[in-house]
Amino acid sequence: MTEQRIYVQGMVLNEETRCTFADLCRLCGVSAEIVHDMIEEGVVTPEGPSPQEWRFTFVAIKRVQTAVRLQHDLRVNLPGCALALELLEELEELRRLSRRS
Repeated sequence: MTEQRIYVQGMVLNEETRCTFADLCRLCGVSAEIVHDMIEEGVVTPEGPSPQEWRFTFVAIKRVQTAVRLQHDLRVNLPGCALALELLEELEELRRLSRRS
């Protein structure tokens, strides 16, 4: 039998991680146009004055990935994605606070 090897390559993301616009598109598997639409709708907010200097946080990467899944799996439009993401984050915060009590 022939031994098969599978190699997995990844990127460690933390709260200090910042990525470029191109990196965000690549990491999330979406086009630049889709990310621009998400920025206009308020799904994500870039840091920086111009598209060439935009940087995105780990949270932005997570939000784009979640929005893509909401659109693909549930056919939610972008305004709905923005609202759903806000509600999911609020629910996560409430759960975190209740665990402290």
